[in-house]
Order: sequence, then structure tokens, then C-alpha cells
Amino acid sequence: MYRVLCLAILSGLPGVLGTMLLLQVGNYPLKVHLTMMTFVIGFWLIFVMMLQTRVIRPLQAASNMLSALREGDFSLQSHGGDNEDPMGQVMYEINALTDVLRSQRMGAIEAFTLLNKVVEEIDVAIFTFDENDRLRMVNRAGEKLLVQPTAQLTGQNAADLGLKNCLSRPTRENQLIAFPGRSSRWYVKTGHFRESGKPHQLLLLTDVSQPLREEERMAWRRLIRVLGHELNNSLAPIKSLAGSMEKILTRRPLPEDWKEDLNEGLEIIGSRAQGLSRFLEDFTRIAKLPPPKKEPVLVGQMVEHVIGLSTGAPVEIEKGPGCTVMVDRSQIEQLLINLLKNAQDAVENKDGSIRTGWDEHEDRVDIWVEDEGPGIANPSNLFVPFFSTKPEGSGVGLTLSRQIAEAHDGTLEVVNRTQSPGCRATLTLPV
Repeated sequence: MYRVLCLAILSGLPGVLGTMLLLQVGNYPLKVHLTMMTFVIGFWLIFVMMLQTRVIRPLQAASNMLSALREGDFSLQSHGGDNEDPMGQVMYEINALTDVLRSQRMGAIEAFTLLNKVVEEIDVAIFTFDENDRLRMVNRAGEKLLVQPTAQLTGQNAADLGLKNCLSRPTRENQLIAFPGRSSRWYVKTGHFRESGKPHQLLLLTDVSQPLREEERMAWRRLIRVLGHELNNSLAPIKSLAGSMEKILTRRPLPEDWKEDLNEGLEIIGSRAQGLSRFLEDFTRIAKLPPPKKEPVLVGQMVEHVIGLSTGAPVEIEKGPGCTVMVDRSQIEQLLINLLKNAQDAVENKDGSIRTGWDEHEDRVDIWVEDEGPGIANPSNLFVPFFSTKPEGSGVGLTLSRQIAEAHDGTLEVVNRTQSPGCRATLTLPV
């Protein structure tokens, strides 16, 4: 800045010296000498002051603002300036840049604060290691797991912390690991990132034992509730009938129709026992579904074969494109038979139609069955084992069908139709 000021002063020096020389050569009076020199020197000083005001000071302000931006200080702002002036435009752009950087800085600080809060509060042990496998960051869950504060853990080697095997294992794996703070089954996930141009490793440890135990308890509760309900429904009448028959046999003299009463009671007991046996068979089917033996199957041929086996209400078919899927044909046909049987039961007492077909997409095939029945009253219980709205239903068909679909890496969806009455079942299989 001082160099610019010196150059501005020196730029006016030739004009001053030239004026003095002309005045000496012209032999002008002293009054003219003083007047001209005052005018020239005054114009010279005014020019220097204007240069300092219009150029040097804005450049100094721009330099100070850019230096503040480099240090992370966004509080400086330049006031005044003309947008028509190049220096004014420069100051305007620097002010705009300061506002943008201030806004981004505040957003980054808020995001970093939120991330830190999440990392600290999340129930997942998080560790980061540098290229030498030395710990650089650990959250609160990691501290509890290793029973040491961050200050003592930072800088320690992964092998000393007992985490070396976790870093060298596959990126996602369940492992049974014992730590000072807890011995459990952990879901291990590793990753890589760079900080300051250097490679780092990320290690996440999630305790999966507790959620698995909770799911196991819930499954046992549901199973016991279902088994208890079915067993009580069968054993209660059997017990009651057995007591009634015992009373009949102990009466003296025996009533005239005692044989008929005994035969009727035995028939009911046999019927309930047979129902209980069917229930156990259905339960065994769900619990022991064999793994699918996949083979290439033409979708159209399989759907037409299933329709040919149908004995209920007629089924309309909308043929889709020719496509092949890798499935266990017998299992998928059993699934489709269940869907068609449900649709036929839905329209049994109603003049409605049943349609089925298939659509091919880029990576999947959708096989669908639509009916014009009353629809689904309680969709949330559709896939609950042994839940059925039919008087003679076992509540196993849809549960078994969904298991078959998932065993083929597919899905089964049953929803009420929106444009017309009835429901639509869609089996999605990968191509």
C-alpha cells in the first residue's frame, strides 16, 4: 500500500518540476510564481488524497477482510462504495462472499454439533483408527464397553484394546466377543475414510443379543398364546364330556339312552382330537418348510397349470410376456393354489369374478390374483399364524405362502383394491 502511495507522489513530481522550470524561463513576477506553484502543488496533493481514498484504503480494507476470512472471522463488513466503481464492485463481492461463508460456517457448526450429539447418545460403540491402528476417536458407548475414559483410550493401539480382530474381519459380521464392559454378540461393521489426506478406519459395534432375546421372547409368547388357545378349545370340551360320561356310568340304574349319550360324546371327543391333530400338522408344516429346490420355470405355463387344478369359481387369465423364473415349482404352485382358493372363497356367496395374470419388470416378475369379494376386514392379522376369519379356516395358508415367497427372495402382498371391491394378492419373484 505504501508503495502505491509513493508511486502516486512521484508521479506528480515531474509536473511540479516542469512548472517551476517554465516559470523560471519565462521570467514571470513573484506573484505569478507563487500562484502557479500553489495551484500545481494543491492539485498534486488533491490527486494523491483522492488516490488514497479511492484505491489505497479500499485495497487495505479488502486485504483486512480477506485476512479475517482466512482466520475464520466473518464479522468484518465494508460499508459504502459505488457498485459502478470497480473497487466498489470488489468490496460488494467480498461482502457477499463473507455472508455466504458465515452462513455455511453456521450450518457446518450446527451439523457438527448435531452429529456429535448423535454419536455420543447412540447405543452403538464407535471407534476411529489412523493408518497405524491407533485410536483417534471413541464415543460414550465405546468408553462404557472398554471401561476407560477417552483421555486414556486415545492413542492406544487396536491390538492393546482387543479390537484388532474386529478391524481385520469382514465388513459386516455377527461375532461373540467379550469386552471388559460387556460380553455379548456384536454386529461388527468396518469402513474406511480419509482425514487430512491420511487413511483412517471406522469401526462400529452394535449389541444384537438384547434385540434378539426380545424378539425370541415375543415369538415364544405368541406361540404359547396360540398353542394355549387351540389346546384349550379342544381339551375343555373333551374334559367336560369325559366328566359327563363318567356321571352317566355311575348312575344306578343306568338311563335308557345312556348308550346314545356315550356314542355322541365319543364322537365329539374324536372330532376334537382330530381337529387338534390337524392343528399340530399345520404347525409342523410352518415350522418345517423345506428349502426350495429351484429350477427354471415358465411363468405362463405354471399359472395355467394352477388354474387347471382349480375346482371353484372360474378364473379369468390375463397373459403377460413370456418369462422364466428360478423357483421350486411345487412350492410356488402351492402358494398360487392358496391365493386362488382364498379368492374363490371370497366370491363364493357373491356374484363376483376372479382374475389372475403376471407382469414382467426389469428385475422382477409380479404374479397377481384379484377378486371382487368383500375385501379384507382386518389387514393387520393377515399373516398372523392360525388367525382366520373362515369358520373352517386353519389360518396357515397365507403364513405358509409368505414363507414360501421369502424363501425364494420374493415378497407376498395382499391389499384391498382401491378402484373396485375385493382384494389383490401380488407375488413378486426376482427374474
